[in-house]
Amino acid sequence: MRVFHSIDQLPEFKQTVFTQGTFDGVHLGHQQILKRLTDEALKCNGESLVLTFWPHPRLFLFPDDNNLKLLQTLDEKLEMFALCQVDNVVVLPFTKELSNVMPEDYIKEFLVNRLNVKLAIVGYDHRFGRNREGDISVLRQYAGQLAYEVEEIAAEDIDEITISSTKIRNALLEGDADTARKYLGRPYSFKGKVVEGMKLGRKLGYPTANLLIEDNFKLIPAIGVYAVKCRVRGLEYGGMMNIGNNPTIPGKAFSIEVHLFDFNEDIYGDYVEVLVLTRLRDEKKFQNLEELALNLQLDKENALNKIQNI
Repeated sequence: MRVFHSIDQLPEFKQTVFTQGTFDGVHLGHQQILKRLTDEALKCNGESLVLTFWPHPRLFLFPDDNNLKLLQTLDEKLEMFALCQVDNVVVLPFTKELSNVMPEDYIKEFLVNRLNVKLAIVGYDHRFGRNREGDISVLRQYAGQLAYEVEEIAAEDIDEITISSTKIRNALLEGDADTARKYLGRPYSFKGKVVEGMKLGRKLGYPTANLLIEDNFKLIPAIGVYAVKCRVRGLEYGGMMNIGNNPTIPGKAFSIEVHLFDFNEDIYGDYVEVLVLTRLRDEKKFQNLEELALNLQLDKENALNKIQNI
């Protein structure tokens, strides 16, 4: 898969089958569109091409809004595009210049002359150009003249995609990793850098990797204890994760910590990918560290059982 981060980088494409969107999560609904895209590209001996924006357009439109939470970083999204066998991805920042392009210029100069679009697969609500004046009817207006075709994604499919994205975000914010997994078609995941912690878990017999999430817009699931799988140095391990405020331990702040089963390596500075399988329980305040340790054993047994059955 080829990735281009500016218009100046673009090569001469064979005829392309094109779609555009933010594709946050690349969930099952998105995957159906991408399969349609790649299937059509094969039929016409062309190339599939996805145009997406990064940073998210909302950050350009509302720069002071810190409430945006995304299901994927750009790297995670590109990984999913590659798994869906997309040939080309064009990643553009959403800029004032881009938002002021006249719709007909966007079609002629960009879609046709630069991307060589033969077929555009877009939703009924697709908007582009100055003041979002361009829509699917404008695309169709120029289709015959400029020798491309337009295929509309059904309204109910677009609505379902939007609903699915909302359901995934809401589910994760409520700690419902099972619903998120259902709509994504895979466990929700995030990556964190292993940083120094209080090392209390080691004293309790459950050493943990304290994770720093470096992307401020990445959605973190609700506070609680989870069964997880973790990818570290190219290998996968079962584990359990606590997201929360550690109420049993005075002075300990919010943290994301994972305990990896059958693992005993120094991984400070490494990155761990966490696959969130299911939520085990709420975070609780225990009477003392002994009671906490007993519950950690119960959590481990529960997590092992869940991992085997998911």
